[in-house]
Amino acid sequence: MYRASVVVPNWNGEKDLPACLDSLLAQTLKARIIVVDNGSVDGSVELVRSKYPQVELVALPKNKGFAGGVNVGIRRVIELGSKYVALLNNDAVADKDWLKHLVNFLDNNHKAGIATSKIMNGEKKLLDSTGDTYTIWGLPYPRGRGEPVSDKYDKDIWVFGASGGASLYRVKMLEEVGLFDEDFFAYYEDVDLSFRAQLAGWKVAYVPKAVVYHQIGATSSRVKNFTTYQTIKNLPWLFWKNVPPGRIFLKIMFRFEIAYTSFIAKAIARGQIWPVVKGLSVYTILWPKKFWQRLRIQKNKKVSNDYILSIITHDLPPNAHNLRKLRGFWWKLRGKNA
Repeated sequence: MYRASVVVPNWNGEKDLPACLDSLLAQTLKARIIVVDNGSVDGSVELVRSKYPQVELVALPKNKGFAGGVNVGIRRVIELGSKYVALLNNDAVADKDWLKHLVNFLDNNHKAGIATSKIMNGEKKLLDSTGDTYTIWGLPYPRGRGEPVSDKYDKDIWVFGASGGASLYRVKMLEEVGLFDEDFFAYYEDVDLSFRAQLAGWKVAYVPKAVVYHQIGATSSRVKNFTTYQTIKNLPWLFWKNVPPGRIFLKIMFRFEIAYTSFIAKAIARGQIWPVVKGLSVYTILWPKKFWQRLRIQKNKKVSNDYILSIITHDLPPNAHNLRKLRGFWWKLRGKNA
């Protein structure tokens, strides 16, 4: 039995998948590798069966999204009895010691439920993520994204959340807080899981020695308006499910409504009316379900609101330029220095 198993979700990734699987087979810490194929039609299934017989393949008849696909793999890992389950995007390549560093961290830090990686772009020049953040505006973003690779993020540190594209999860933690929310399909489902873990008393760590190179957007860019639809649908669910009641809820809700309305207005201005309408419709239809999920999540909360406030970033995401201008105008009206 392997201490750790790796789940690779795949959808029409025949071109990128070999490099990903080769990097996993070359890991210094050996693991069971499971590819969950989301109904690909490009030859991905045949590739795995013919070229990678040592890799377990789970071929789904249709695309269940990132959340649904990895959940199938995670359930298989739980069935097999591994202590840890790692996720790696099919368009990512892991350094040979990637898994070893993540497993060693969780082995030595029992309060940690998740360990995430230093993720760079495919050219190894820019950062993709050094852990996820959640802001006082209700907007998550990947820490360090777009910054040049340097030693700025080279220390182990506790972070708010972990990128689902290259992280290690403690099975015991997943059994306690639940798997990924499949209604999210893709986008922010990893932040949602990290938020639930934090509320339940688990910590999330950034382990910079665990390095991954990622071809950013290689999968989602194939579907027109995909990002807009998923963002409109998922962002409010992330807020409503997880932000605790009380002062912290009010502090974030006011800012989030401004940010969310701004995002919708920009999408409409770009002519993306249908993904906005579709996203708002699905969000609204499933809101009662998310409310009941919220009740369960908050009932099982083991940390204080002050702790959650302490791990939230009290600023806007770096790329929220229009919101920064709006905030600066508001501060000017109040006579406050920006």
